This record gives sequence, structure tokens and C-alpha cells, in this order.
Amino acid sequence: EVRVMESGGGPVQTGGSLRLSCTASGFSFADSGLYWYRQAPGNECELVSRTNSGDNTYYADSVKGRFTISRDNAKNTVYLTMNNLKPEDTAKYYCAVEAYGLGSDLTLICGVLDAWDQGTLVTVSS
Repeated sequence: EVRVMESGGGPVQTGGSLRLSCTASGFSFADSGLYWYRQAPGNECELVSRTNSGDNTYYADSVKGRFTISRDNAKNTVYLTMNNLKPEDTAKYYCAVEAYGLGSDLTLICGVLDAWDQGTLVTVSS
């Protein structure tokens, strides 16, 4: 059974930093693509960042240069380090793994992860 648990969210002021962690089990972590999504109230689900088994990475334009995704395969953990946070980064952040088989339909992904009781809330105050 695939298990995923996020942590590290919370309130932060504009310009501050947070590091989200996602620890997973139940699949071959080192071989897996890993994803961070977010959704703010009233907004669409957004793919924030992803990394694959070859450590290739993707970042949404809105976070490039501020967020960094990294993985520790020995700890089965993926991180999202967020610097220079802005109020528009306020959202619920979700970790997903390739083993979920969620595909790429953003109209579904955040809703499914939320229904699975995943996510950690990040609130950036101005």
C-alpha cells in the first residue's frame, strides 16, 4: 500500500521561508517521479514542481528561482524548499508520487489528493 505524508506547512510572513517534507512508502521510491501540487481557494490546481528518478526537475514559472525540490532516497523523502514567499503562494500543498497513477489532469488531481486527506497548508501574510 502506498502511503504518503506531508509536513512543514504553516504561517509565514512575506519574504520568509518554509520547507515542506513528504515521506512515502509502499513503492520503489528511488525509481519514482515525485510531485508537489498546490491549490488556493478559488484557484485551479497547479503543478508546482516535480522531479524524476534521474533528478531532472520542473518548476512552474511562478516559483522558479524561489522554490527548490530535492529528494533523499535513503529517507524516502522529497522536500520543497520555498524561499522569498509571497502572499500568492498561500495554498494547500500536496505531495504526489508516480505510484498513485494520477495522470496529468489538473482538474482532478488536487481534489483526489484532498479527498485522501493529504496536503499541508501554507499561509503567507503580507
